[in-house]
Amino acid sequence: MGAVRMTGGGIELVVIGADGGPERGYAGSARAAEGAAELARTLPDRAFDAGTRGCRVSHLPAGADANAMLTALRQASQRPARWLVVCLLGQLVADPRGRRIALVTAGSTPDNAYRRGLAWDWVTSAMVHGDQEETLLLVDAVADKDTWAALAREDGAGELLTHSRVPLWGRVGRYTAGRRGRDAVLPGGEGSFSWALGRVLDHGVPGAAAAVGPEELQAALEAQLAWGDLAAGGASARLLLPGDGGRLLMRNRAAVRGALAGLSLSEELLAVLWRESAPTDPPSA
Repeated sequence: MGAVRMTGGGIELVVIGADGGPERGYAGSARAAEGAAELARTLPDRAFDAGTRGCRVSHLPAGADANAMLTALRQASQRPARWLVVCLLGQLVADPRGRRIALVTAGSTPDNAYRRGLAWDWVTSAMVHGDQEETLLLVDAVADKDTWAALAREDGAGELLTHSRVPLWGRVGRYTAGRRGRDAVLPGGEGSFSWALGRVLDHGVPGAAAAVGPEELQAALEAQLAWGDLAAGGASARLLLPGDGGRLLMRNRAAVRGALAGLSLSEELLAVLWRESAPTDPPSA
């Protein structure tokens, strides 16, 4: 077993909300930038595992191309930290054989969307070979009919959603372009995973511990997601929950409110109390 290098905590957070552009077939990514901004705002303040190094955020523009996205991800993966957390928001597209997927990037057309996109393999490879102790991939995405079918096949692209070394957390929904998709839950929009996660982290989970991971947050998230799916007419979706890995701990604001019930405290004082109660080194997963 090789030597374990202590990093003193710290989180490298890479947030990618890709807007596929004006092509109608890729309108499922129209609100991805909003969700990316929400996660870039929410996650650093709620991260309990940041330790003494804090959280460094790389937030890519919605119109960035795949090379810029991959460069930012690789640079983040080479900086020592305890965690590498990557957020992917937008619309997925499968290759012609239905065995690989990519995140659609700006300016794509049906003829070149996969070739221009940010390949899923590139993302997971950068994460696996990164300089961090632990990884987590947050996904808020939709897929059209053909890509959805590819993801449903275990011998096709579907196997990519169960990576053995990169825990996944999020939601992939089915998207239909045109009028039939106008009520769909879009990544970054109301009812989406990023929207639900932002709400849950802002309000907290009553009765849960002060530090909570994906497993403790999942029930509250699914309640929010169910509301969005109901509003969209019961749209098909696949929820992703990390197994033994992916134990990124987040601050539970409801735990502080419960402990300080009846006291009138400002948000600034609550923030101070959180900082004072945070460990100098992150807790073990």
